[in-house]
Amino acid sequence: MFLTVENIHAYYGQSHVLQDVSLHVDQGELVCLLGRNGAGKSTTLKSIMGIVPAKQGKIQFNGVDITALPTYRIAGCNICLIPEQRGIFRQLTVEENLKLAAYKGSRWSLADIYRIFPRLQERKRNGGGQLSGGEQQMLAIGRALMNSPDLLILDEPVEGLAPIIVEEIVEQLKHIRSSGVTILLVEQNLEVCTQLADRHYILESGCIVYQGDNEAFKQDTDVKDRYLGVGEQTQAV
Repeated sequence: MFLTVENIHAYYGQSHVLQDVSLHVDQGELVCLLGRNGAGKSTTLKSIMGIVPAKQGKIQFNGVDITALPTYRIAGCNICLIPEQRGIFRQLTVEENLKLAAYKGSRWSLADIYRIFPRLQERKRNGGGQLSGGEQQMLAIGRALMNSPDLLILDEPVEGLAPIIVEEIVEQLKHIRSSGVTILLVEQNLEVCTQLADRHYILESGCIVYQGDNEAFKQDTDVKDRYLGVGEQTQAV
C-alpha cells in the first residue's frame, strides 16, 4: 500500500480529535475522505503531514515510517498538501509562484502547467492576490505539481467556486490522476467526490465509520443520510 494510516490518535491541547483512525491509499488511486464539518478531516491531513503530530499509531508512505518526521522531511518524500486556504504568495506573480516551487528533475514543467491551466498563462504576470478564487486554486494545484508529488493531498479544492470552474478543476484532477499522481481528497461537494473517487472513507467525531468503493457508496443512501446529511442538503457533505 502506498499510504497507510494505522490507528492514529491526534489532539488539539486536551481535545482528543482523531480516535483510532485507519485508512489507506494505493498507488494510482484517488480516495475521498468525507464527513461533516468538525469531523476531523483536515486534522487527518495535517497528521499525515506532521503538522498535527499523531500521538499514537503509525503512518507509512511508500514503505517508510513517516509518523515522527517533521513536516519538511515528509514533504521531501514527495507528498504535497494543498490546504484549504491555498497558501499562494499574493504579492508574487503567477509565474513567480510557479517557478518558486519548481523542483529539479520534476516531471511537470511550466509549459505543462500552462497547458493544463490556460487561464494561468493568460494571467502569468498578475499577482496572486489579483486572481479569482478559482484561478487561485488552479495556481495552488499547478504550484504543487511543479514540486513533482507522488501523493497530492487536497483540502476542499472547489469550496465556494462557481460551477463552471468546479467542472474545469474536476477535469484537470482527472487528468492529473491519469498521469500517475496518487490523490487523497477532502471535499464538501458530493457530486465531485463521486465523479473522481475510487474509494471513500467517512469520518464522524474523529472516527472512521464507513469505507467503500465508489459504486457501493453511490448506492448506499442510508450511509449518506446518516453521516453526511444529504437528505437535508443534497450534494453537501
